[in-house]
Amino acid sequence: MTSALERAKFEYALRLADSNLILAQRLTAWCGHGPALEEDMATANVGLDLLGQARLWYGYAVELEGRGRTEDDLAYLRDAPAWRNLLIVEQPNGNYGDTIARQFLYDTWHQLLVAGLARSRDVRMAEIAVKSEKEVAYHVRRSADMMIRLGDGTDQSRTIMQAALARLWPFTGEMFAEDEVDLLLIESGVIPAAGTLADSWRHDVEQVLERATLAVPRSGWMQSGGKSGRHTEHLGHLLTEMQFLQRAYPGAQW
Repeated sequence: MTSALERAKFEYALRLADSNLILAQRLTAWCGHGPALEEDMATANVGLDLLGQARLWYGYAVELEGRGRTEDDLAYLRDAPAWRNLLIVEQPNGNYGDTIARQFLYDTWHQLLVAGLARSRDVRMAEIAVKSEKEVAYHVRRSADMMIRLGDGTDQSRTIMQAALARLWPFTGEMFAEDEVDLLLIESGVIPAAGTLADSWRHDVEQVLERATLAVPRSGWMQSGGKSGRHTEHLGHLLTEMQFLQRAYPGAQW
């Protein structure tokens, strides 16, 4: 990397790759444990979509870095402080309502972000975003539908979903926080300004929650730190499981 702009692009590509990979790992943990066969398969498929998108971003990141590292090096040979994913994706699966609420909040943001990146001045970022658009559109349709079905279901399912929203809402602010990496890329026309996404995200979320008969949680203290390597204790446990094989048998290949 020879310029501040290239370093910022590397950092940003890593953030997107890490967020998608960690969420994919969370979702695929449901495989064989879903509440119904259809949901089991759908959740696993969303995880596989996100894994594929993560690989695209990792591929671009290693090219930008130019140090000879591979996608696998980034995925399996970094400790928690080197990860740049959003905190919301590392939160535990909990019950299925927690998983759906986490997915819906992330999907709604992800769709808006991908739409903005599709117009990026960085041709490679724009290509990755365009390639991801159809999958992300399906993700948000599915998670929004599940929010409505579970929120506007029984008293018990509504209570569970409202509690899930309350737990996860404090992690949503980080999606729209801007640091020096974001500001440089925004100024260069590489990424959309977070502020332009925040209002649309809240509007879209509120529309779905209204149909789901769920209350919008009060905005208060928002958690942050994931994008700079400060994570919750949950990420370390997740990485221990995800990275075990490569750490135990370096260079192992199927």
